[in-house]
Amino acid sequence: MTIFGEEIRGYLGPPKVFPEEARKDLPPGVATGMAWTEMGGEVLFIEATLLPGGSGLTLTGQLGDVMKESAQAARSYLWSHAAEFGIDPDMIKQNGVHIHVPAGSIPKDGPSAGVTMATAMASLYTGRKVRSDTSMTGEITLSGLVFPVGGIKEKVLAAHRAGIRRIILPDRNEGDTDEIPDDVRKELTIIPAKLLSDVLSAALQSEQSAEKPTLLVPETELQQDGSGDGLSQSLNELVQT
Repeated sequence: MTIFGEEIRGYLGPPKVFPEEARKDLPPGVATGMAWTEMGGEVLFIEATLLPGGSGLTLTGQLGDVMKESAQAARSYLWSHAAEFGIDPDMIKQNGVHIHVPAGSIPKDGPSAGVTMATAMASLYTGRKVRSDTSMTGEITLSGLVFPVGGIKEKVLAAHRAGIRRIILPDRNEGDTDEIPDDVRKELTIIPAKLLSDVLSAALQSEQSAEKPTLLVPETELQQDGSGDGLSQSLNELVQT
């Protein structure tokens, strides 16, 4: 018996699972990561947004303790190295940030999303979009090192299925790419990263987006010289540049 493609729906019913596909355009604050699951690999879109007037870090998306710690480490590293990445430290100091990993109610954990969370936050703070043809995996440390992770073959195959062709991996995971089938490997550009700065250089677009976030400064600081006009004017110029 031969079953043709158009007949499958009649036998199995409508699709129950819809795999993620690469998004054609990512707004500032969104980065594409990769995860390993018992069913294979999948891509994850990690989203970050500013919370004007808020403070600290808010995390949602059924995240486990390891991913929460990765997000905290990423925020601390960007804050302490703000000048290196062109980030105004007041953007971090005076605003909270919310990180969300949408994927239904599926619990997510493991040391593989640190670089993606850091990239999403760096994109948010600088206004530079993440390349939509690029996904990444790897863990980071407070000194900015990118540590190797597992499940490289499954993760890369999932990214390829989603239409992604540039992959950022920890440099110590390069040997794992030998397990990727040749027909897939030849369509990919693999970018090894030893430091978080390597990841951001490869992932972020060079130009700022028109959707650049707004710098929030408390009113008390604007009025510290009595009138606040000079400081207010200089801040307005900074935000508009």
